[in-house]
Amino acid sequence: MRLTIVGCAGSYPGPESASSCYLVEHEGFRLLLDLGSGALGPLQRHLDLRDVDAVLLSHLHADHCFDLSGFYVVSKYHPQGTLPTIPVYAPQGAGPFLASSYGRTEGLQMADQFDFRTWVDGETVQVGPFTVTPRLMDHPVEAYGMRLEAGGSVLAYSGDTAPTEALDDVALGADLFLCEASFVESGTNPPNLHLTGAEAGDYATRAGVGRLLVTHVPAWTDRDEVAADTRSTFAGEFVLVEAGQVYDV
Repeated sequence: MRLTIVGCAGSYPGPESASSCYLVEHEGFRLLLDLGSGALGPLQRHLDLRDVDAVLLSHLHADHCFDLSGFYVVSKYHPQGTLPTIPVYAPQGAGPFLASSYGRTEGLQMADQFDFRTWVDGETVQVGPFTVTPRLMDHPVEAYGMRLEAGGSVLAYSGDTAPTEALDDVALGADLFLCEASFVESGTNPPNLHLTGAEAGDYATRAGVGRLLVTHVPAWTDRDEVAADTRSTFAGEFVLVEAGQVYDV
């Protein structure tokens, strides 16, 4: 598998990065993990939008899904012809919700371009060459972490979550663990929302992951503090990702 960091800013697009969007490729199949605010632009630096084969949405917050509206425009009105329908795996109600975000009347036509399929906690699905297992996380809306397996390797993605035992299952033995760290240990952090770098590192340590990629750091957060928090609980290889980076899994 190959992972490209298209956007990694937490909660809203930052000056250096769009919101969450990760391109994962294997055997010529291209899927997106999330398609958040501002991500559709930089995504085009990495591939022709007509070559996207599937989209996997962790949850329905703007910084993880709203650029599907722009992708719909490309899919429906491209001058070289309407694109084939592709699967979009997402929490329940994603179709109507995203139609409303685009504009209710015309947005309902999203179903012509996207085959919305609903995640079921723990139910594995086959997406091209990828075996994907979603697990329900701890977040204010229905949100999923994902475990992707292909070519003998495992990529784990936390999505957005507070501490939860389900994340142990997602990360267990992963070659690469893409994990959010929106909070810092020095802050007064609300419950049931996000992780700190120290918590991300602790999950990575318990799971015995090969590499930890820390993501979803908001632009207002001190990245050095997030790194120090992560280092306090994880002795392995880790990096705070930046837009445009590419990793082989």
